[in-house]
Amino acid sequence: EDNFQLDDTASGHEELSRRLSMFFEKYPSATLCSAVESTGGYERNWHSFLLKKQQEFNLKAARINPLGVCHDNKANMTRNLTDKISARNIAEYLIRHPGKVRYGQEDPNASLKKLWCHIRMLKKQYNEHHNELEALLYSANPEILSYCRNGLPNWVLKLLSKYPTPAILGRAKFKTVASIPFISEKRATELIKQAKVSVAASEDPMDEFLIRSTTNQLIHLDESVKLYEERLKAECSWPEVDLMMTIGGIGRMTAIVMMLYIEDIRRFSSAKKLASFLGVHPEYKLSGDGIKAGSFKMSKKGQKAPRTQLYMCVLSALSLKNRNQVIRRIFDEKKAQGMCAKAAIGVCIHKYVRIVYGVLSTGKSFDPAIDEKNRAKEISPKKAPGIGKNRRFQGYDENAPISRRQKKKRMEQTVSQDSQAVECGICGLAPMLRQ
Repeated sequence: EDNFQLDDTASGHEELSRRLSMFFEKYPSATLCSAVESTGGYERNWHSFLLKKQQEFNLKAARINPLGVCHDNKANMTRNLTDKISARNIAEYLIRHPGKVRYGQEDPNASLKKLWCHIRMLKKQYNEHHNELEALLYSANPEILSYCRNGLPNWVLKLLSKYPTPAILGRAKFKTVASIPFISEKRATELIKQAKVSVAASEDPMDEFLIRSTTNQLIHLDESVKLYEERLKAECSWPEVDLMMTIGGIGRMTAIVMMLYIEDIRRFSSAKKLASFLGVHPEYKLSGDGIKAGSFKMSKKGQKAPRTQLYMCVLSALSLKNRNQVIRRIFDEKKAQGMCAKAAIGVCIHKYVRIVYGVLSTGKSFDPAIDEKNRAKEISPKKAPGIGKNRRFQGYDENAPISRRQKKKRMEQTVSQDSQAVECGICGLAPMLRQ
């Protein structure tokens, strides 16, 4: 069939419906496979339309990952890229990889995910305005910054909305200032006294306007975030959320975000697949001479939102030793082994994912004793060094064209395991290997 383009409008949808009718009149016994790439929500109208048409025609609709199509296109060595070529690439991907395509499945949490994305956007705006306000206060009202070392308290925002500059605050009465919630008379007197001897370099009226408006925006954003979070919590009162909250360090919002993307734990046959879905599995490259610096790293090729939440959970678990002893012990063990803090946090994130999988798959609350028992099962005795049968079928050949590093590794693999070699040979071999 010749390619064609349609707009995402009512007339465009009617035209596609007409073309589908013509196709199935011509080929009544055919099955038509259709797919759209996931493009951040811009594909939802067409995907919803195709899902509805599944009831009318012998049609299968799917939403696919553009990364897979991109790599399939590279393997095909296609150099040019047009809309026509892109459509053909999607069709070829459906034919070549039918096992990786899930037809007829609609995201049940799409609307809740939109609400969560909106909350994240509001929090990002709050942080941006917070940074702007700090920069303004440093030159226009520096004394107030001493109360903002651990964040921006609500009483500071309400104080700045009424008295944005030291000149205005210095003329205020302490009883009026003390009427603001969480400001005692003692603190009100102290604030007015500091304002009268302020070292503020800027007394521009524009600073007064900017501080007042930025403060009001921060108050409004904070109220909006709380409102939306309460709505999200009300919509996501699932038993799985309460189950995940038994894990130390995981709060309600983190549990909700995890369930929004996991949907159903039965989608994943193992904890490794869940870790891969969230992008916290290790990605490594072992080829040639051996391991290079930076070969092992977190993949991050997965859902970003739950991964970000789990990162904050690890920081929360590490801030208080009694928050989660399992995570704290793993972090200390990896640090003692010489691993940097960021890499150790990545290991802890992966551990959180395994705990979440175990809790959701069994339906039981988190028990550190059970986790310790499972860890003991996983520890197996080290295998004796030798040539891996799954890769090398050849003994050590000193005439092989290999590098010095590879020669050293092969010599280590061919060390004899009899008692005489263990007692005498290895000790004599070690200095030679170091040379």
